[in-house]
Amino acid sequence: MIYVHIGAGAGDLDAGAHFRDGFSEFVKQNDDGDKRIYVVEANPSNISKLEETWKDYKNVNIFNFAISSSHQDEEKIKFYYSLDDAPHYQQFSNDIDHVKKHYKDLDRIKFKYINCVKINKFLAKNFNDKTIDFFSIDIEGMDYDVIQDIDLRKFKIKNFSFEHLHLNFNKKINIFKKFLKFNYSYNGPGIDHNNFDWTFKKNKNFWNNFIFFFIMFISKKHYKFLNKLLIKN
Repeated sequence: MIYVHIGAGAGDLDAGAHFRDGFSEFVKQNDDGDKRIYVVEANPSNISKLEETWKDYKNVNIFNFAISSSHQDEEKIKFYYSLDDAPHYQQFSNDIDHVKKHYKDLDRIKFKYINCVKINKFLAKNFNDKTIDFFSIDIEGMDYDVIQDIDLRKFKIKNFSFEHLHLNFNKKINIFKKFLKFNYSYNGPGIDHNNFDWTFKKNKNFWNNFIFFFIMFISKKHYKFLNKLLIKN
């Protein structure tokens, strides 16, 4: 199976996350004898930790660049981070307001320029004529633009897991419309260990999408009840 994670952080070696990472836990626990793993991380300080996270797996590709949408023309993007978020900078984002939500001391917020690759170029280079079994994305404020830009006419992706925590209602609706258009259905919580992700699966399931319609309108504390009503495939 092919597993792709955009925004890999420090893998499962970040003490600030209690050494937990939903993607690596999911992949390592999955009973699959042919794991092909692709992880992308913008922050160069995390690459050594990712190499250690995946050192026991032979088919691993680790990329050190940012993923952007086609609307991003620059080859390098300015990323912001707070010194108080060291050493792995979980809030490493091209949106300074995203960082400021978590860290208020502006004097401690710094930036660096990171090489970027457009999402469809990345997919075309690595996954033409291939099926991605699990695709996960968590890129601190850039998720929406990248998800909306993915060419689902061209690329085959069975399962999407993405963070919904910072999406406003209109963005949730637009992502839902896109998935409906390409015959995806809501399939419950995603792979994030904090349950901040939603998963959409490539199949038609009217009931699950009916449930998801209500999930978009309610608070997170009620998700668990509605998720129990899903038909899992």
